[in-house]
Order: sequence, then structure tokens, then C-alpha cells
Amino acid sequence: MSLKNVRLEVMEFIEKDVASLMEKYLMPIEKIWQPTDFLPNPEKDSFFDEIKEIQELAKELPYDFWVVLVGDMITEEALPTYESWLMDVEGVNQVGENRNSWSKWVKHWTAEENRHGDVLNKYLYLSGRVNMKEIEKTTQYLIADGFDIGTDRDPYKNFVYTSFQELATYISHNRVAKIAKKTSNKRLAKMCQIISGDEMRHHNAYSEFVERIFKVDPSQMMMAFHYMMKQKITMPAHFLRESGGHISSAFEEFSNTAQRIGVYTSTDYVDILQKLIDRWQIDKITNLTEEAEKARDYLMKLPSRMYRLSERMKIPENSYEFKWVSPATNK
Repeated sequence: MSLKNVRLEVMEFIEKDVASLMEKYLMPIEKIWQPTDFLPNPEKDSFFDEIKEIQELAKELPYDFWVVLVGDMITEEALPTYESWLMDVEGVNQVGENRNSWSKWVKHWTAEENRHGDVLNKYLYLSGRVNMKEIEKTTQYLIADGFDIGTDRDPYKNFVYTSFQELATYISHNRVAKIAKKTSNKRLAKMCQIISGDEMRHHNAYSEFVERIFKVDPSQMMMAFHYMMKQKITMPAHFLRESGGHISSAFEEFSNTAQRIGVYTSTDYVDILQKLIDRWQIDKITNLTEEAEKARDYLMKLPSRMYRLSERMKIPENSYEFKWVSPATNK
């Protein structure tokens, strides 16, 4: 049987449990938070006073912080790209009588994620600290450009990617929340904290998908994990560009900014890899082929090698001038 057919068989095997996994990791729409829970209510007399408060508190946060918050929001707003990518994964079917629980998972996961970009977009608009038109152009570029994250249509590789990426976004939103809290911006801190909570739930879900695959197809799951880490995880922000720029031209400076203020660093990347190795108990997986054993050895040694490289990285001290956030607004 071909590798593709084995993967389809495994996806079909796990699908019978997807409904219960949705109950475990996704929340009912009537009970989950919505963006309006964190934003001024235009139906209330206090609406304009609350906007003024948001704008006053926004002045306490530094330029680099706004660059990172904008980048985080833009990558959340590019949700149509992620949904269309996952809907094309082998084993996911949304058409007619053959539509399955995997497609239902993708749609419900997307619906939860959609709230993140929505609430951050509205907050940034009200903050008075950013150039919304330039942000909107970057968002449209990111969706129009699309991306290739190196997973092809392989569910194994895609679940490694989402397990990694969801944990990375948890870290980023959680760190942003802590910075906001230090300046007494309770509204923004709570908003980013609850977003990070969603990301952690989603990380746990995709990680369980991988755990289940390891139990039934350990060698090929190991090879997929090895492949993704050898080529390195390409985060959605990698494809950022500002107006007038080419694809990915804004990524390096955005990454430098995130590292400079400690929101997401090269060390975090290696920490996530180590967490996945520990969670999936890579050292204890049995019944591996010779090739998969070599892949396991590579993975087990990779974090220490990458930590050494991350320690040598130098981050520029000076802020890059993004079109999203004008220094003139950095009072």
C-alpha cells in the first residue's frame, strides 16, 4: 500500500473520534467569548469615554510593542489562507455525502480563530497608534500571496506544523499580555491572555492528533516530524510584506522586533521543539524502521545543537521604521 493510502486509512481510523475531540478542545459558540466582550459598546453612553481611555493607555506602550501587536493581528487576519490550506489536506473532505468530521473540525477551529484577528483589528483601530490603511494593505497582500509551509497535502506534516505553530502563537500572545499588564493596560492584557488560552487549547488538540498517529503509524509519523524540523517551521509571519515591498520583505525586521522585546525569540523556537519531543515521548516510540530510528536520533540531538546556534544570534538594537506604525505617534 502506498504511503498516501496508509495516511488516508489512518485519517479515517482517527476520524471516528474527532467529534469527541471537538467537544474536548473546542468550545460551544454560545459559551465562548466574543470580541465585543473586550471592546467599547457603541450602544452605551460610555462608548466615547472608553475609547479615550484606550487611547490614553496606548501612549504608555513603546513603538516596538505596536509593531509586534500589528504583526500578530495581521497573521491572525490571514485566516482564509489557513482554512483553505487545511481543507486541502488528504483525508479532509467537505463535499456532499463524503464530507467528514475532519472538515467539520477545520471549520469549527477556523470559527474560533476568526475572533482573534477580529478583536485585535478593532482594538488597533480604536487605539489611535497605528496606520490602519497600511496594515490593511499588508493583510490583503498576505492573503492574496498565500503561502507554502512545506507540508504539501500530508496530514502528518500538517499536524506537526499546527502543533508547533499554535504553541508559538500562545507564547507570543501571552508575552504581549504581560507587557500590556505592566503598563496597567488591563483591557488589552486580558484580551491577549484569553487569545493565548485559545491557542493553547488548539495546540493540545493538534498534539493529540499526532499522538494518535504515532500509535498506529509510528515510523511514518517520525519521518514526518523529522522532515518538518529539518526544513524548519515556516511561521505565517514569514510571508509579511508592506505596501510596495515583495513577499517576505517585512519578516526579518518584524522578527527582530519580536526578539528585541522578548515576545518570540529563537530560543522559544527551540523550546517548542523540545516540548514536542517530550510530549510525544519521542525517545520511547517503539516498532520503528531503521530509517525512522535515524530520524529519531536526529530529532533527539537537534535541540542542543539549535540552542548553541541561538545563543550566537545578534539582534539589532535599533527599531526599523514600519509603515504600520509611524514614529510620530510614539509619544
